[in-house]
Order: sequence, then structure tokens, then C-alpha cells
Amino acid sequence: MSHVVEPPFRLSPPIAALNLRWHRLALFGYLVIVLGHWAEHITQAIQIYALDWPRPAAGGVLGLVFPWLVTSEWLHYGYAVVMLVGFVVLRHGFSGSARRWWDTALWIQVWHHFEHLLLLLQALTGAYLLGAVQPTSIAQLVFPRVELHLFYNAIVFAPMVVAMVLHRRRHSSDMCSCARH
Repeated sequence: MSHVVEPPFRLSPPIAALNLRWHRLALFGYLVIVLGHWAEHITQAIQIYALDWPRPAAGGVLGLVFPWLVTSEWLHYGYAVVMLVGFVVLRHGFSGSARRWWDTALWIQVWHHFEHLLLLLQALTGAYLLGAVQPTSIAQLVFPRVELHLFYNAIVFAPMVVAMVLHRRRHSSDMCSCARH
């Protein structure tokens, strides 16, 4: 007896393959992207708190090489979109409690994406939220940007990892490449 819940629509062959035959590899690739992003934010925090760099100079590893890139809202928005797409595309391979944890991370990322969309729109239009002097997210009205993004990354990452661990322990189908043989 299978515990796989069929969606009300048929998945396209590439999406189905990413959630069955290539699920383990796709999750690993997604995790590498997420950990790379984490490394950037942690490096930035070290630059600020351990090395006592001024915030504008603390841009992580990428900021040392491409300072103009890390100040671009396009970079941050692009990453938010990649995260959102990854959550949506790879969620079909999860079931049960793993799916609930994955969906929790997904919905937090939906909000995070909205915040980055708001920042991008402000950067493009020059009309800043509540008269701020630079693009400002809603949560940034209360929390500084560096700390806020460490927080956002943590609250998205934690349920994502729980989902992956639960999925690996009790995968939804023997067809999934995450299945232990």
C-alpha cells in the first residue's frame, strides 16, 4: 500500500523526475545553494561583529570581489525567487510530516520573497517605504537588515532541514531516489 498522495493535476515529466528519480540529487543541489547563501550571511556577520568592519563594507565574500553586486536588490530578489521555485518544485516529493515541515518553510519563504519584491520595487521606483532613505522592507522597520536576513534564513532553513531529515527517514515511495535500499 502506497502513502503517496496524487496531486489533482499531472506533474510535467521534468518535475516528476526531480521528485522521484532525481529527488535526492535535486535536494542536495538545493541544499548546496542554501548553504552557500548562509555562508555569505555568516561571513557578513563575522565581518561586522568579529572584525568590526563598518556595515557598508561588510558584504560577505561576494562583496569583497563584486561590491556593486551585493548592494543590488536584483541579486537578493533573484535568490529569493530561486528559493521559492525550489520549494515549490521539490515539494511534490514530500509526504506526511515531512511535507508539513517543507510547506512551513515554503510559506515563510513566500513572505521573505514578498519582502524582497517590496525592496526591489522601491529600488526601481525610488519611492521608499514610509519616507525611508533607502529601500526598506516591512520587518526592516523594526530590525536591522543584516540581523533580519540572518533571522529569515534561520526560520526558513530550520523547517527545511527537519523536512529533509524526516523525508530521508520515512520516504514517501520506493520510487523516490531518497529511499534507502
